Amino acid sequence: MKPRFIFPEDKLPNNRILYGILIAIILCSIIIRGFFAWILELGNDEAYYVTYAQFPDLSHFDHPPMVGFMIQAFTWNLRFDSELFVRLGSVIFGGINTYIIFLIAKKVKGLLAGLFAAMLYNTSVYCFVIAGIFIMPDTPQLFFWLLSLYLLMLTLPAKPITKNQATILFFTSIPLGLGMLSKYTTAFLWLGAGLYVLFYNRQWLRKSEFYFSILSTLLIFSPVLLWNIENKFISFVFQSERVSFFGSGFRLDYFFTELFGQVIYNNPVNFIIILFALVALYRKKLSINKEYVRLLLFTALPLILLFLFFALFRRTLPHWTSPAYISLIVIASVYLTDKATKSIRVILFPKPIIFSGLLLMLILVIGLLQIKMEIINLPSSEYPKKLGNNDVTLDMYGWKQFGYKFSQIADADFYSKNMNADAPIISNKWFPAAHLNYYVVQPYRYRLLAIGNLGDIHKFAWINREQPEIRMGSDAYFITSSRNYKSPDYLLSYFSEVEKPEVIRIFKEKKHVENFFVYRLRNCINQPHDVLEEFGILKNDQEIELWDE
Repeated sequence: MKPRFIFPEDKLPNNRILYGILIAIILCSIIIRGFFAWILELGNDEAYYVTYAQFPDLSHFDHPPMVGFMIQAFTWNLRFDSELFVRLGSVIFGGINTYIIFLIAKKVKGLLAGLFAAMLYNTSVYCFVIAGIFIMPDTPQLFFWLLSLYLLMLTLPAKPITKNQATILFFTSIPLGLGMLSKYTTAFLWLGAGLYVLFYNRQWLRKSEFYFSILSTLLIFSPVLLWNIENKFISFVFQSERVSFFGSGFRLDYFFTELFGQVIYNNPVNFIIILFALVALYRKKLSINKEYVRLLLFTALPLILLFLFFALFRRTLPHWTSPAYISLIVIASVYLTDKATKSIRVILFPKPIIFSGLLLMLILVIGLLQIKMEIINLPSSEYPKKLGNNDVTLDMYGWKQFGYKFSQIADADFYSKNMNADAPIISNKWFPAAHLNYYVVQPYRYRLLAIGNLGDIHKFAWINREQPEIRMGSDAYFITSSRNYKSPDYLLSYFSEVEKPEVIRIFKEKKHVENFFVYRLRNCINQPHDVLEEFGILKNDQEIELWDE
């Protein structure tokens, strides 16, 4: 008896079977990712992006605003405020993205290639986990990237260009613009499209829709430009400094960290499949329309190669280039289709994809068990103020536990009149501040201020302006953890006394994994200064006063 999902070459499965498998992949993907979205506490970045939804704006210090809008939409403006609803956009769009990449590969090579592309998409660590479980700017970006790429595939290779295709290209500006409202690197899709037009289809240069599409993209992106004009281009300056290489030394360690990160984020098995596909393409042994492959390479290689170059001088993050691998996944799906249809029997689940899926599930299961139960003992300092400082899983564990225990301390302080009810919580940096905001401030109705330089507190510099100022003579709490301990001594210029801390211990099962230190700050003697004023970013009322003067 023949194994299931193996068919003779002359008896390929009908479309109903292929679409049935696709639907099964999408539904299973949504269920699995939904489970992880529900069971895991928010990570540093995710908790931070919740502030984009709490304090919406035209743009933000770190990123454009789209991730905040997505959180607002799927939490009903934070009415359903749980980890699952915060991440629900990632879970849902992961399923939609699977169908879009299926359509792209189907356009290039047919149904079987589309199915393989859907499988490769869902075995990518970046696509399945980073943009598919966690809520990041990559979540909306990846959706708009895929949609834009599909529309570009429908239009740019056309010779001659029909009126309908010109109209579609014009409306492609909508997902491209929304993608740029998600993450700046979406501009590389326009770069790839422009290079393709310049080198291989200059007929588009005679079409007004091509230029109107560019202008429309900029118009959609204009809120970010307006916000940056109002805020002294501070976001653009911040992002440019992250990729600047002038004045930096040559760093091979950064380069190999970026390269190795790209391999891991895209799944090592998938990365190998992509390499084999590119070698086959180079040797002209890949049966693919040359116009499609040119466009796919132009929308992939500039972003990947440029950030590999930056990594020679600066520390970069591998997920910055991951959307570009979408085009390479499509090429890999063509390679797998060629291999499948040239064999005696067509296997709908090739071994490389099975290995890739098993590796991803192994990573997910081990990661979940490590976060929840610490099945692998990581080296850690016994010094109380450094306990757990090497355990990255604590970014997604212990915050609910801490919030409950801190609320008991704060309630006891209030009822004993040791602290006022309006005593704010102070944090020194955006990533503990974001978790404190989500797991302590929101559920227990406290007030939070971040005190530090702009490079440390990021968006909280703007959030501070939304909070009441600390009253002279009032008290406050300063909270820090052994994961990233910060001495409260830097606050002595604002408060006259720092008391010895209360220590809150965090446990996984019965293992003591982290300490939180709760300091009581007494008698505010100086109000913290507004760090944005150092950059000439004034409050609205200050601007009115200056205008009146």
